[in-house]
Amino acid sequence: MRADRLVAVLLLMQARGRVTAAELAEELEVSVATARRDLEALSAAGVPVYPQPGRGGGWSLVGGARTDLSGLSAPEAQALFLLLGPAAAGSAEAGAALRKLLAALPRTFRADAEAARDATLVDPVPWGERDRTRPATVDLLQSAVVSRRRVRLTYAGPKAEPAERLVDPWGLIDKDDVWYLLAGTDRGRRTFRVDRIVRAEVTGETAERPTGLVLTAAWQEVVDEIEGRRSRTWATVLVEERFVPVLRDRFGRHCHTDGDVGGRVRVRLAAPTPLDLARHLAGWGALIEVVEPRSVRDELARIGAELVARYSGPEPV
Repeated sequence: MRADRLVAVLLLMQARGRVTAAELAEELEVSVATARRDLEALSAAGVPVYPQPGRGGGWSLVGGARTDLSGLSAPEAQALFLLLGPAAAGSAEAGAALRKLLAALPRTFRADAEAARDATLVDPVPWGERDRTRPATVDLLQSAVVSRRRVRLTYAGPKAEPAERLVDPWGLIDKDDVWYLLAGTDRGRRTFRVDRIVRAEVTGETAERPTGLVLTAAWQEVVDEIEGRRSRTWATVLVEERFVPVLRDRFGRHCHTDGDVGGRVRVRLAAPTPLDLARHLAGWGALIEVVEPRSVRDELARIGAELVARYSGPEPV
């Protein structure tokens, strides 16, 4: 989470006094651009972080290398706790760390800092969905990543029996409250859903990690591959403009508008297969007209015929 990185950035600067964006990027395993944006975010939020241009420059905390939290002004303390409060709500460790930071503030600042901490609540559960709990395996895997130890997994794929695998853990990703492990295997880079890991055991073997690996860049490659598989079939549909936001909400990045036709909007939609598209669109009835491809139209016709055959006969007894 970004708030976690901002805490790490601040603590690193307190420990070292002056850092460069490149040093932060290497330490936190993010891109240099991301590290620079984090530094600028702290500065914009009022935290006393400022750049020093020129040779030997970098970013420093006002007051020198060992500035502590008692050196923050009241607005700076509020800005810091506004950033960190939501992150601490879902983690006992983050909450404990925030309490320690609070205790380090001057007494006159604490009430406003507490109010800032509690001003924002992040609820990651979409409407109508169940709360997702953080898998207990995440903590074990995080420890393995930090200590650079190989992990023996028993993993159950979506369509396969559980199998044992020895992996080199590279990093963990929390994507929309679903956790993934990015790891190296004897078959190259692999991604594992943590909630499908039946068993995990940290071994004493040293894990190998590619030189120069940047977790954000490696994960982006995974995202691009998966989204490519999810958009193998594209369809062109016509729909009233007022329904376009609903399609955008459902199809996300796989929904593109393509001009107007006779008072309706031409929209391009994608899914893995023609059947997947037809299943999503069948409930719209005549509100949507599928222009092409023929394969999606055929699947819709087949679904429609099945529904007519099932529900047009006599009432069940």
